[in-house]
Amino acid sequence: MRNEELKDLFDQQAAGYDKQWAGMAPIRDALYLLLDSLFAGLPENARILCVGVGTGAELAHLAERFPGWHFTAVDPSAAMLDICRQRATEGGFLPRCNFHQGYLDTLPAEPSHDGATCFLVSQFLLEPQARIAFFHEIARRLEPGAILANADLASDVESPAYEALLRSWMTLMSSAGVPPEALQRARAAYARDVAILPAQQVAGLIQAAGFEAPVQFFQAGLMHGWFCTLTPGISRPCDRTQSI
Repeated sequence: MRNEELKDLFDQQAAGYDKQWAGMAPIRDALYLLLDSLFAGLPENARILCVGVGTGAELAHLAERFPGWHFTAVDPSAAMLDICRQRATEGGFLPRCNFHQGYLDTLPAEPSHDGATCFLVSQFLLEPQARIAFFHEIARRLEPGAILANADLASDVESPAYEALLRSWMTLMSSAGVPPEALQRARAAYARDVAILPAQQVAGLIQAAGFEAPVQFFQAGLMHGWFCTLTPGISRPCDRTQSI
């Protein structure tokens, strides 16, 4: 799916997005619980880059948990970012937020962040080199030693395990109240617009962008989460595609 198509899709879904996925909140909350422990050692005045922030769920969680932190919220969807801004206003942490509508490559490349979140974003980049370049753009905006927490759908789609996990994942979404039309869109997207790769391969793409070897800290069905630190002296992505 091209950038503009993806932006238009999320613009259309923004108003009902949180309600549509409310039933999946236990998975999100488990991810955030572990995220707290990963980020606990960051400075009291840390700056956090939230890539593809959407309606701002993880930003709101971190803002409440760490009241001295400041956030850069990046998303190409103006509609999503408007809801994120409203959430920040209602939560009282708007002054700690900087909102940037656009893709990451339009954000000034200053290594000024102590950590970054990127949840269910890179999976929409179908080409491995584009995915490496995306993670490298994150790296360029982080301080040396900063922590990246990333989550994506991952599996070996050629294996019997994927079919079993996919059935279970769809059943889970259905029981969580996700509408049938949304389930149909998701199943079609997984086959056409989402790069679902083996977990080890996703970790390799992140490492190829200049991060230390990612550590998987989370899995719930098809969703996997990794954390890693930025290698000091990162300047450009390494060409490791032959080994990925």
